[in-house]
Amino acid sequence: MKDGVIGNRVSPPYDVIDGEYLERLRSDVHNITHLTMSPVNGRYAESRKRLDSWIADGSLIRDEDSFYLYRQRFTIDGRTFERTGLVGALGTEPYEKGNIIPHEETFSKIKEDRLNLLRDMETHLESIFGIFKGFSKGLNERIDSSAALLYSYTDGNGVEHVYYRISDKDVTKAMTDELKGQRMLIADGHHRYETALNYSLENPNDEKKGYVLATLVSSDDPGLVIWPTHRLLNTECISEMTAIDKISDVMRLVEVGSIDEMHDKLPEWHMGLAFRSGKCYLARYEDSDGPLWSLDTYIAQELIIKGIYGYDEGEVTITFDAEFDSVKRRMANGKHDLAIVLNDPSLKKIWDLSAIGKRMPKKTTFFYPKIWSGFVLYKMV
Repeated sequence: MKDGVIGNRVSPPYDVIDGEYLERLRSDVHNITHLTMSPVNGRYAESRKRLDSWIADGSLIRDEDSFYLYRQRFTIDGRTFERTGLVGALGTEPYEKGNIIPHEETFSKIKEDRLNLLRDMETHLESIFGIFKGFSKGLNERIDSSAALLYSYTDGNGVEHVYYRISDKDVTKAMTDELKGQRMLIADGHHRYETALNYSLENPNDEKKGYVLATLVSSDDPGLVIWPTHRLLNTECISEMTAIDKISDVMRLVEVGSIDEMHDKLPEWHMGLAFRSGKCYLARYEDSDGPLWSLDTYIAQELIIKGIYGYDEGEVTITFDAEFDSVKRRMANGKHDLAIVLNDPSLKKIWDLSAIGKRMPKKTTFFYPKIWSGFVLYKMV
């Protein structure tokens, strides 16, 4: 399908789309956001009517049983990456079984909305993003040779999205066989997975409703890029000088001359702190109180956001931003009292902590680029 056609129908996941961008996406009557982000009084009956009409008029067609390959090519600082995901239907099961591994906490309010979406649509409209061990070299070669191109589209950020279908029965069976017994770490889409699980428990006698649309990327994929999600704080309950004094009581602080110097030296520290006044510090927590205390987002949450700024008491608002250059601009424009700038997360650390049942703070990771929605849906009826 040509870029101009598929590009009008797909979108980033619902939780990263703002109002102006949403309006641009919705200028096409067949864009997926008309289904994913159009509740009426919290329900999606009208979206269901629209989905059914797309199927009736041939705008959507039901595919044969297939897997799909989803390749994303992108450039960071002049270096080109390619990430390959396997797209299919993943059986849901409780985390306690140990095969599906979460790594972040979730928000209950978001899950309530997504559950209403599933109840009304009976269709998975967006994919979760998981990391698995991967396939054998021989099977990867068979997958590549049998993959048939479906779509190619380059988005406004220069990310190329290329979709392939794999329908050779021998190949898909071999893929299913090698997937058995593998564990999956949820990289992105914790809310969607937990919602899908709850939905399957509501429908125990309907096998199709026991699955979720998933895109799996091998843990050794060279295009697996993980960014931190920086925190930007605003409050009227504590002065900058008082905050600095209190932080220095629980962490080692070293002042530096600029936000750029702070960022350059960041890998040797747990985090950087940039204040509205322009003061910048490198910060390290030097105690060891358990495995989570090696994680910069946990230290920032417990010692600074909760312990000093009173997040639990509602005394601070937090904005999240995965791009340092954006954080730098925001602070230069005086929009926030404090920016907590974090290091790139380690996939090994995420695996290790998740494997022992440790949930990280919300938005610990930002896997770049996002898995886009609308190329493939999973209809359960």
